[in-house]
Amino acid sequence: MFTRRQIWTAVLAAITSFSAYTAIFTFRKAFNVAAYDGHSLFGMDYKVVLVITQVLGYMTSKFYGIRFISEMKRVRRHVLILLLTGFSWLAWLAFALIPPPYNFWCLFLNGFPLGMLWGVVFSYVEGRRTTDLISAALAVSFIFASGLAKTTAQWVMDAWAVSEYWMPFVVGCIFMPALVLFVFLLEKIPPPDEMDVQQRMDRQPMGKGDRRALLRSFLPGIFSLVVIYILVTILREIRDSFMADMWRESGVALQAGVFAKTETTISAVILVLIAAMIWLRNNFKAFMLAQGMMLAGFIIALAATILYQRMQLQMYSWMLMVGLGLYMVYIPFNSILFDRFIAAFRFAGNVGFLIYIADSFGYLGSVGVLLVKTVFHIEADWLRFYMQLVMIAGMVGILGTLISMIYFSRKYIKARRSAAT
Repeated sequence: MFTRRQIWTAVLAAITSFSAYTAIFTFRKAFNVAAYDGHSLFGMDYKVVLVITQVLGYMTSKFYGIRFISEMKRVRRHVLILLLTGFSWLAWLAFALIPPPYNFWCLFLNGFPLGMLWGVVFSYVEGRRTTDLISAALAVSFIFASGLAKTTAQWVMDAWAVSEYWMPFVVGCIFMPALVLFVFLLEKIPPPDEMDVQQRMDRQPMGKGDRRALLRSFLPGIFSLVVIYILVTILREIRDSFMADMWRESGVALQAGVFAKTETTISAVILVLIAAMIWLRNNFKAFMLAQGMMLAGFIIALAATILYQRMQLQMYSWMLMVGLGLYMVYIPFNSILFDRFIAAFRFAGNVGFLIYIADSFGYLGSVGVLLVKTVFHIEADWLRFYMQLVMIAGMVGILGTLISMIYFSRKYIKARRSAAT
């Protein structure tokens, strides 16, 4: 099925994209490990203000990216990556120089350029027979990178006595050289060949008419998937932003290396699950199998939370199992789900358009939940609040995934019958 050269090219592309996005992600998530105590703003805890502000920037970028990424041409993408990341890095410099709490707006300027980068990087790897392998590595990068960023941030503050306000910029200094190297290597990845285009469809920029036609054809199914993605994005963002706070509230001693340990374990499991689909040639079966994985992920997260509430799981095991479950839902969206969808239903377009629709509403949901908890003064600490969210999202997510699977199965059968006649 694949030559040795094709496999090695895919492996090198996977390593390069994984490494590039790992470096990019540290510019976003390192600050989450700090507590930022001693200040409040707009009647809210200062760290909550920082998280909401950054997510607002990220969310705004995703809405803008629906058009920008879907219409983006495949030229000078490496320059775009470095410019966007560099701008977010300068925002951290401003955050360090401006005294708190007046520096909160810097996180909007940090989040907006970073929100564009997933679509740019993914455009290097989509539409290939080996996309499952490459995109699996790319998608798990932000699981691994989240733990790596937090561990590096904690180490910078402990070992170098860097303040929590300078820490994000210093972490950027550490990872910027690696980013430059791996972005250069991204440009060396060869484009999809003729066999890739034949099996996975040609990936082209999408105009306004193309985007509208796609939504008209698959609106109920896309709506179901977006609802699922909103749920899992809320869970991921709160876990990512307040994981350290939840550890402190649990009473379990917080060690810097625990973040890298949990996220590396989850990354390895998800990488194997997604990459194994490279051998499944039938695009519709792969598309449905990805949704089956998402269904299993919701079940795992829900079951683990019930066991933790009954004190039958320790904090580490619960955080690991919930993280695994939610990333079993989240990662397919950012790797194979839409790539196989395009190939299964045989239309020209690109993954970026669909990912950015889901992402924009996903982050809108995250901002909404954070504001509701803060503005309405919900008294539950982050640990109890998160457990309640997992329970709700788990039940709704299971139902939504089943609805999506039924809809797309019927749609595919109808399309096959129409093609046969």
